[in-house]
Amino acid sequence: MIAVLVAGTAFISSCDRKEGTVKDLQIKDMPTMSARNVETMYTDSGKVTMLIRSPLIQQFTTAENPYTVFPEGLTVLFYDKTSEPQASISSQYARYTEKDEIWELRDSVVAVSNKGEVLETELLFWSQPRDKIWSDRFVRFTHDDQIVMGTGFDSDSRFSNWTIKNVTGTIYIKDEQKVAPAD
Repeated sequence: MIAVLVAGTAFISSCDRKEGTVKDLQIKDMPTMSARNVETMYTDSGKVTMLIRSPLIQQFTTAENPYTVFPEGLTVLFYDKTSEPQASISSQYARYTEKDEIWELRDSVVAVSNKGEVLETELLFWSQPRDKIWSDRFVRFTHDDQIVMGTGFDSDSRFSNWTIKNVTGTIYIKDEQKVAPAD
């Protein structure tokens, strides 16, 4: 009888509620929200200003610095007082940090302006509040009649004031097209 009483007391005391252990079981590396085939529209005074499309979005709002990841890439269309897109940007991976309001676009980044200018790189940062786009990687910028390549890029989001740092080459397209192969 005494043995049963001792065993029962040990069993009951081992079933003590430990809230600290339960709180530690939360999985911190899991997204708080995940969605597939998403299309998000941003508007200003009833007019569409930006449209984001992505096959997968994952938000991490419980992280110390909340962020959103687009692990399968995204396409962003920019509108400016018209119903037709004025510019676009796409990449195979993207990350948006809420605190800094900075987009990080990686892998096959292609940005196209309304003038047909094309920027290609592997890493591009974009700050909406500062209206700035920049990269410290190799870039290829095609505009008008030339292709400019270099390492490093700064511009406003409309490519109206851009700078390529460490230019490694400029190719004039019209000159290249004029050269005909000898028969």
